[in-house]
Amino acid sequence: MEAATEIQPSSEHSQQELTIAGPDPQGRRDPLDRLIVALDFPSAEAAMDMVDQLQGTCRWFKVGMELYYAAGNSVIERLRERGFEVFLDLKLHDIPNTVAGAVRSVAGVGASLLTIHAGGGERMMRAAAEAASAPNAPRLLAITVLTSMDTAELSAVGVTGTPAAQVLRLARLAQTAGIDGLVCSAEEVAAVREAMGPAALLVTPGIRPAAADVGDQSRVATPAQAIARGASMLVVGRPITQAADPAKAALAILAEMRTAN
Repeated sequence: MEAATEIQPSSEHSQQELTIAGPDPQGRRDPLDRLIVALDFPSAEAAMDMVDQLQGTCRWFKVGMELYYAAGNSVIERLRERGFEVFLDLKLHDIPNTVAGAVRSVAGVGASLLTIHAGGGERMMRAAAEAASAPNAPRLLAITVLTSMDTAELSAVGVTGTPAAQVLRLARLAQTAGIDGLVCSAEEVAAVREAMGPAALLVTPGIRPAAADVGDQSRVATPAQAIARGASMLVVGRPITQAADPAKAALAILAEMRTAN
């Protein structure tokens, strides 16, 4: 994985210039460049209403399957027009040719990051990485083990061992395949950071402020815990978007992130 420098958000998207920081021991990065707010909404109107409520409190938004299947590329274009960076979380998982074609299809729409499933195997990931080498294509993140899964659920689908062991196995496979970064829970991020090195881009979902409801997540951590363990960026959804005051909730999470720098 290549070394990275500070994010430079801009209203004019240039994928070739976008780089994302790894751990900075001097703690100089702005948490605004490390927080990704998940727009898990069924329509572009609902998503953009949340964006309006959060104006000034974040620079990154995640567009996942629910919103993308409802609104398509247009919602990415609207976010980019307003100067935001977009994490397109489609979790692509299919045969190599199909995944490569999907990566080519979304190249150039304005997303900075795109997810694929590491469980698709090395050939699939290599095909995706090759497709993502085109100009303006998003950087790829490999999903390791979903934060909703625990040891029992992994065993039920035939995976022996703990989530941590499977995460490390898939992380090394993704690195070998030339994938830019990884998605892993805060429970595994310290071990992945140690294994992958300081330049690895590690994006951590399943973030819940202290005393917050964990919902359908099994492996969670607070924002400060995730940053302290080595996460590059955090994905936060419901604790912000379902809060009575989303902007206030986002600011509280940013403040907590600063305590871990």
